[in-house]
Amino acid sequence: MTMTTKTVVAFDLYGTLLSTDSIAKQLEKHFDAAKAKSISTLWRRYQLEYTWRLNSMGCYEDFSSITRNSLLHALAEQGEELSDSEIAILMEAYDNLSIFPDVNLALSRIATDPTIQAVVFSNGSRTMVSNSVLCSRDLAPQANAFQDFITVDEVRQYKPSRTSYQHLAQKVGKQPSQMGEVWLISGNPFDIVGARSVGMHAIWIDRANRGWQDAAMPNLRPTAIVCSLGHIVEEINRHRKSSY
Repeated sequence: MTMTTKTVVAFDLYGTLLSTDSIAKQLEKHFDAAKAKSISTLWRRYQLEYTWRLNSMGCYEDFSSITRNSLLHALAEQGEELSDSEIAILMEAYDNLSIFPDVNLALSRIATDPTIQAVVFSNGSRTMVSNSVLCSRDLAPQANAFQDFITVDEVRQYKPSRTSYQHLAQKVGKQPSQMGEVWLISGNPFDIVGARSVGMHAIWIDRANRGWQDAAMPNLRPTAIVCSLGHIVEEINRHRKSSY
């Protein structure tokens, strides 16, 4: 099977492979567990909110800057403050987030599947993504599963802008008419809806087993929903067979 006939599977990074909640452990070096969890949740909330605000305003800031600024916002909202050196250490820790428990087995399988071309597709800056995949304790052992790291740096628009997904397709050699040949894997509902809006397939990782609730565009739903990354190959193969 040649590269052009492989199924392209694009993995979101933060919230899909890496647990953004795991940064709470680092925050516990400065705060009690409850406050650390609260700050961690707010940090992620503002990190995403800032990307959407910037998209709406037609502006762009590097994801590393967004991540730092959203941490400062979260701390201020909780009435807390950290020194510049403490902030720098937390930013370094963000490049070493823990993976979800289902990641290792799933990526080991992907790495040996000759029918799949796997890439990382992230809002993260190229440096952040490279550090997280190649240097982190948890994810680095699985780095060989990915044939490329694709970020939004080049188009300067964050997910779920249509431009960001069109950029993904272009980077993996797909024409606008071939969007259906790309599968996005994400634990973030907004990411799923964004991919589906341009005609890509998308599998939502519902680890909490709560079911699909996103109603931003009620007619756009995941191609498939799984509770673990370990089920994505079966879902893709099932769709392949049904399409023959």
